[in-house]
Amino acid sequence: MKKFLVLYRAPAAAFEQMMKATPEQQKAGMDAWTAWSKKSAGSIVDMGGPLGKSLRVTNSGASPTKNDLGGYSVLQAESMEALGASLKGHPHFMTPDGFIEITELIPMPGT
Repeated sequence: MKKFLVLYRAPAAAFEQMMKATPEQQKAGMDAWTAWSKKSAGSIVDMGGPLGKSLRVTNSGASPTKNDLGGYSVLQAESMEALGASLKGHPHFMTPDGFIEITELIPMPGT
């Protein structure tokens, strides 16, 4: 099985809107994630979690930066396409304008 980095992305305004959710809305969101994780247990390598603020580091130093990353998981599947198909109906799509990006994790040569 191949491993993939799954990035949960959405505009910053969408994440801000979700932070203002009522306790009932938050519970519904967590229930959806719990149901998804149970259904997808065979493909989950690392459930991951939410991501915080970003820092951009270059040769000239470090500075805060913004991006559209809200969280990540590490999943496994036979192919990127198979993984993409399995993410249909994923709870991240409850996020306004949310989308998921999948990147294959390539093993380091010689390891």
